[in-house]
Amino acid sequence: MILGIGTDLANIERIEGTLERFGDRFRNRVFTETEQRKAERRADTAGTYAKRWAAKEACSKALGTGLRMGISWKDMAVSNLRTGQPVMHVTGWAAERLAAMTPPGHEAIIHVTLTDDHPWAQAFVVIEARPLAPEPERGPFRS
Repeated sequence: MILGIGTDLANIERIEGTLERFGDRFRNRVFTETEQRKAERRADTAGTYAKRWAAKEACSKALGTGLRMGISWKDMAVSNLRTGQPVMHVTGWAAERLAAMTPPGHEAIIHVTLTDDHPWAQAFVVIEARPLAPEPERGPFRS
């Protein structure tokens, strides 16, 4: 079942200007160390940051709160699998909110997709509640 959907569109040039103006103050407030390392290794540094900004905004919307009610920018972080697929990780209040909105007997799965076409970066987040597999029955002679 779908628990939440969020989307965001970020202007790469605006993020680039913010990076130039505020530098580490902006980076350290919004992005985790892992996200910063990833972005700083990329040729399109601003585009990489913009996609992650959009993903965090989209995730906060899918959580049903936006960036309020205690959610911090760093409570949401994007990494990539070896295949390149983006993955959203939540901690802190975002993780608490996710747990609260997940029905009993289900696990929450966060799906995220990122794209960009200069000057725009876009993210979609879908939060799914997937039923947990039932525990196998154990008879008196099974371990």
